[in-house]
Amino acid sequence: MPEGVIVKALSGYYYVKPLEIETGGAGGEETIQCRARGIFKKKGVTPLVGDHIRFSHTENGEGVVDEILPRRSELIRPPVANVDLAVLVFSVREPDLNLQLLDKFLVHIEHSGLDTVICLTKQDLLPAESGGGNPVALVKELYENIGYQVIVSSSRLGLGTELLKERLKGQISVFSGQSGVGKSSLLNSLVPGLNLETSAISMKLGRGKHTTRHVELIELVHGGFVADTPGFSQLDFLELGVEELSTCFREFHSYAEECKFRGCSHTHEPGCKVREAVEEGKIAASRYEHYVQFLTEMKDKKRRY
Repeated sequence: MPEGVIVKALSGYYYVKPLEIETGGAGGEETIQCRARGIFKKKGVTPLVGDHIRFSHTENGEGVVDEILPRRSELIRPPVANVDLAVLVFSVREPDLNLQLLDKFLVHIEHSGLDTVICLTKQDLLPAESGGGNPVALVKELYENIGYQVIVSSSRLGLGTELLKERLKGQISVFSGQSGVGKSSLLNSLVPGLNLETSAISMKLGRGKHTTRHVELIELVHGGFVADTPGFSQLDFLELGVEELSTCFREFHSYAEECKFRGCSHTHEPGCKVREAVEEGKIAASRYEHYVQFLTEMKDKKRRY
């Protein structure tokens, strides 16, 4: 029975790219439009974009999804299976770089257990700084010191594209970030001839219109897939427990182990090594401030629900 990967799900149909079983890579065939067997609905299982599946051909040239192979990972929002890498796309201008929102996305991705690359777009819109240091360089240094790879890019100048292509090779990657930051433009520069719809920025609102309406995997020339996902500017923490939040700030780990109290919230307890590290400049003040904001937000939601 042939195997494939679901590259798009739309209106009850699953579009499957056949796989070459010997190599695990996508074959040269076109996608096959498939329906899912009724047994999945009975079991409460929904095939996802990114699923590796076994399928059979039908007489009308379409196909049927017969079996979903075990998943390596599963994202709830956006709904994608078998993702290896999350590329968080944030612009340095139009809209301005929002570190609180970036940290919110990072919490979500850390909780999902995925590897992460931060891609800062629209470098060409940044004016030459007269003093005070390059803000992009400072942000790059901040997150690289935590352990994240940061790629500075400009679709207009072709900056960062080759480095990103190399990082995406052979993986399923999900592109996510605030709307209007240039995700579609970046994907267009990665995949020649793709021509995804892009949107102008509303200068009044400071954000773009949502141009992506469904999750779709786009095959890369040198192997692997990238997912363009519906643009959204908020994430909620309903699926993340309050006690798990600090574990999603990776620079807290080594200090949290030395805290005086087990289960320390790192907000008020005596002998907290995380707060001590913040005071000593070993943990960035902006990161700690966002942690406290998120913790307060989560506790408020828990009380309401």
